[in-house]
Amino acid sequence: MSENVDRLLEIMAKLRSPDGGCPWDVEQTFKTIAPYTIEEAYEVADAIERNDLEDLKGELGDLLFQVVFHARMAEEGDAFDFNDVVDAISQKMIERHPHVFGDATIGSADAQTTNWEALKAEERRANNLHEIDVATALPALMRAGKIGKRAARMGFDWPESSGVLHKMQEELDEIRQAVAVGDTNTAAIEEEVGDFLFAAANLARHLGVEPEEALRSANFKFQRRFKAMELEIQKTGKSVRSSSLDELEAAWGQAKRQEKMEV
Repeated sequence: MSENVDRLLEIMAKLRSPDGGCPWDVEQTFKTIAPYTIEEAYEVADAIERNDLEDLKGELGDLLFQVVFHARMAEEGDAFDFNDVVDAISQKMIERHPHVFGDATIGSADAQTTNWEALKAEERRANNLHEIDVATALPALMRAGKIGKRAARMGFDWPESSGVLHKMQEELDEIRQAVAVGDTNTAAIEEEVGDFLFAAANLARHLGVEPEEALRSANFKFQRRFKAMELEIQKTGKSVRSSSLDELEAAWGQAKRQEKMEV
């Protein structure tokens, strides 16, 4: 295992070497590499969604390479190296699992989650971060869910999901009003739509649903049904672009019925 890791670190060092390395790799910075790191994490999630373990192996390797890349750039700046990264996460896992590596007793997964969040809150305070602060690089819907969850832990929340549904209706009415009066202030409409989506993320939390995963599933479902609808349209000798809205809706309904029959 250590030989494989050492080999990967050597490959990264060679790629970053000004003398014979890859020009593209050499010119990268933390900021330019960050989008690739996020992309690789999502490709890992995609392989898991498709239950493709062979692809997952490759995607995990790509994600590991991102860690190695960042660690190498930090090492070049005398900040830290890959071993420091490993040491840091090892220490963190030990500290966050006192019931495994210490004398604490935690009786259930729910209790562990509560303890984990408490430890993370302590770390945020130690780093002068507010409890409500959530990493800005997260996808907006995921971030909304986490912000709502932290606000709830501080006592600011609807007592039940019906309150969130009422809030969503309120936000939807405000969108309708802005559209009805022909509001040309795009920023104002954007704000109202944002409020509606934030409320939707909180509804998902109240119902025990991860909003990001729910939207991912909805995206996949829409793509799947759209392709099936297109096949239905093609049977008539037409294309999606040349079909009327009524024809598209009929084909969409057929695609939905066919999908339910196949389940």
